[in-house]
Amino acid sequence: SFDDMIALKGDKEIGDKINKIIAKLADANDLQKVIDQADFNDEEKLGKGKEMQDRLTKLVSIFADLDFRGSRAEGDDLLGDAYEYLMRHFATESGKSKGQFYTPAEVSRILAKVVGIGPDTKQDQTVYDPTCGSGSLLLKVAEEAPHGITIYGQEKDNATWALSKMNMILHGNEIADIRKGDTITSPQLLSGAQLRTVKSWSNGLENDYGRFELGRPPAKNGDYAFLLHILKSLKSTGKAAVILPHGVLFRGNAEATIRKTLIERGYIKGIIGLPPNLFYGTSIPACIVVLDKVNAQARKGIFMIDASRGFMKDGPKNRLRSRDIHKVVDVFNTQTEIERYSRMVSINEVTDPRNDFNLNIARYIDSSAPEDLQDLHAHLHGGIPERDLDALGHYWKIMPGLRAALFEKFNRPGYCRLRLPITEVKSSIFGHAEFTAFHKSATRLFTKWTQATTPLLKDFAKDGHPKPLIETISEDLLATFKTAPLLDAYDVYQHLMDYWAETMQDDCYLIADAGWKAGAQPREIRQVKNKENKLVWPEPHDFKKGKRRFKSDLVPGAILIARYFAAEREAIVSLETELAGIEQQLDEKRQEQSGEEGLLAEVIEGEGEKQKITAKTVKARLKEIGRDPDYAEERQALEDYSALLDQQADAKARLKTAQEELEAKLDAKYPTLTEDDIKTLVVDDKWLTTIVAAVQGELDRVSQTLTGRIRQLAERYATPLPQLTDELATLAARVDEHLKKMGAQ
Repeated sequence: SFDDMIALKGDKEIGDKINKIIAKLADANDLQKVIDQADFNDEEKLGKGKEMQDRLTKLVSIFADLDFRGSRAEGDDLLGDAYEYLMRHFATESGKSKGQFYTPAEVSRILAKVVGIGPDTKQDQTVYDPTCGSGSLLLKVAEEAPHGITIYGQEKDNATWALSKMNMILHGNEIADIRKGDTITSPQLLSGAQLRTVKSWSNGLENDYGRFELGRPPAKNGDYAFLLHILKSLKSTGKAAVILPHGVLFRGNAEATIRKTLIERGYIKGIIGLPPNLFYGTSIPACIVVLDKVNAQARKGIFMIDASRGFMKDGPKNRLRSRDIHKVVDVFNTQTEIERYSRMVSINEVTDPRNDFNLNIARYIDSSAPEDLQDLHAHLHGGIPERDLDALGHYWKIMPGLRAALFEKFNRPGYCRLRLPITEVKSSIFGHAEFTAFHKSATRLFTKWTQATTPLLKDFAKDGHPKPLIETISEDLLATFKTAPLLDAYDVYQHLMDYWAETMQDDCYLIADAGWKAGAQPREIRQVKNKENKLVWPEPHDFKKGKRRFKSDLVPGAILIARYFAAEREAIVSLETELAGIEQQLDEKRQEQSGEEGLLAEVIEGEGEKQKITAKTVKARLKEIGRDPDYAEERQALEDYSALLDQQADAKARLKTAQEELEAKLDAKYPTLTEDDIKTLVVDDKWLTTIVAAVQGELDRVSQTLTGRIRQLAERYATPLPQLTDELATLAARVDEHLKKMGAQ
């Protein structure tokens, strides 16, 4: 066991003995060639003699100090998540060579949900990945099945297969059946879904296993070989989701024949276009082809989604956000048609000669932003085109009276003009009764959510489970705002998920581990050495005790101050303002009198931005010039500057005292906080206050978007061409008149 490794610390033969211990563990647990791949006695990698001994002793000591007892809390597999994190970053850093074994977790979640894995999935149902890589996709699918699911997989690469086996064990899926071998030439299992591109998929193929009855893929492109393998592996009620390059949707020749047959037999339920640069090892965009044998012959259409624009940048790669995943799954599973995003494409449209079984998504969904057309007639004759205002119909539907309040008919059909100056548009919108009603309605929805959510947050306790908590409150938030007009519920949902990832998640895990009271207590921050081997503070602090620094992760000092020490903070702000004013006067006087003839030139030290005047140099200069009447002006300037320096020193001293007193109050306050106090500080003052601000930002965005568009249209057509021509003629005449007076004409 690991205890035997701990006993080897400092042993001269530690490397060889670790190998032997791991070999025994591998034999006892049928993990040969899985956990025994690394050589801990490799002198080239670990050094010789004492160097290896010290390095491995240190490595064992690191793990000996870690407590993994809490890593397998229900729904929170921390050790497995850590392993996934390392693999994801390994895939990122390794690029093309190693990225093939890892499917981004966000894509995996979509695959699981579009094939129907969910709370109702039974334990005896099966999931299969014929090119499973490290097993990350299978595990994400298994996560969606709370009652468990039977896992099968196959992987060709030996080292990657070992990663997959290890991944299954660390995630509590020890009985997952992961086979080793080439899925196409030597399938070990026959059942369902994922992507691997091969240059020559047919090398060594001796048995088709009936997989290519719909057509034989081209020898140098294996995309359809894997898709057909998956299709053949499905039961009569089976479903699959396959990640493939977009080429499978439109390439010709043998692939076109296979695609035609798949469409005619109704096997393709849907196609989801993904953003570019999601996957490791390639930047090209991929798509998800959803296969479904249920009622295939009766299928009348293929549901398509163009999700290519929904992503965020994440270092060198793009990444799907929580909102992007949720929207894709919601829209696909409900078959909801959204303009420029999704639609049900009839089989008749696909088979029409104009399309000829081409499934390229761009043929059926135009996801580009609508073009902002310029109206030449309006540029010539003035007026705002009503066509542009009609495009804002989603606003007028909710606020019909607002349009009439802002615009009136112009001098010809199809055009209108503002009733009020452009500068008054924003205030008119904000003050309109219908806009106020919309704002109040959205606020009521949020209040309803906070009232339902606050007890859940405050009831969370030690040994609680953060993942079910965020799933409950986020789904409730999304459902609540789906009824809100003008707001995008997925945007609101994303704000919560971003804050969860940034702050709330860590807070909840801290509470789950230590409880509210212990979790709120400050911890000491210790200096660490940077790359230059200098001691630095690794993070900001909440307060100091002498030279020691402290920070509370759960209840930041600013939150505590805002509730209990607002007056003290105001006094400090006042002192900071006073000090800033004094320092501004000092800077102004120094700059005014810094020239060669300046009255302060003799006491200025340094050059440029580093110029300074110290109390010591001022005092010395005053002593030097004494009461000599020839230096009366300089003496006055020096005395004035000296008085300001005294004020500065006094203000600094008072500020330091006030800050130290506040820090002492913070230090004394943390231990006295009750659990209810802490819950109020964290839930009300920290979490909900932040989320409220985010939702308010979405409300502001609605009004700003409307205001901005109206202003843009009004300014665009404010001055028609004839008026510009007249103004130009008037100005030209003035110029000619001036030139005549000057004798130039």
